[in-house]
Formats: sequence, C-alpha cells, structure tokens
Amino acid sequence: MPANAVVNLHYGPYESCGIVEHRQRRLEGLEKMLNKDGHAVQFQQINDWNIVELWVNGEMIFKCDIRELDFGGDGELDRLCRAAVRAVREAF
Repeated sequence: MPANAVVNLHYGPYESCGIVEHRQRRLEGLEKMLNKDGHAVQFQQINDWNIVELWVNGEMIFKCDIRELDFGGDGELDRLCRAAVRAVREAF
C-alpha cells in the first residue's frame, strides 16, 4: 500500500464499568501507529459490539476485538497495533 492511504477504522461499542458505549481511548495507539506510518485515519462508529475493522479501498483488511487493544498509549508495544499496520502495508 502506498504511503498516505486513507484507512477507515470502524469500531463498535464495548462495555466498561457496566456502561456500553462507543469509546476511542483504546484506539489511540492504533491511530498513532497508522499516522506515524503516513496514513490518514477516518473513524466510523458501527453497531457491532467489541469490533474494530480496518478498511482500505473498500476492502476489510484487519479485524479484532477492541477490548484486546491496549488502553491509551502510543501503540508501539501493542501486538495488535503492529499487526494492523502490517496489514495496511500489505493491502492492495
């Protein structure tokens, strides 16, 4: 994938402290890693619980459980963030 790709990040709500809602705190590291790699990130809320999907050029290239992403941080140590960036690099 060329640099400066637009990555559509779809994310669903998840439960925290008994409240289910859309939150982006677990996505901060992923966003920072993608931005650092030269990509633009567009967030879109979806209704599917606990889901994160990365879409590039109309194709879903990565999917994971949002609760497995590290909370906050820069994403450097998060294995899922590294896998997501790798998936974007390998996308067509």
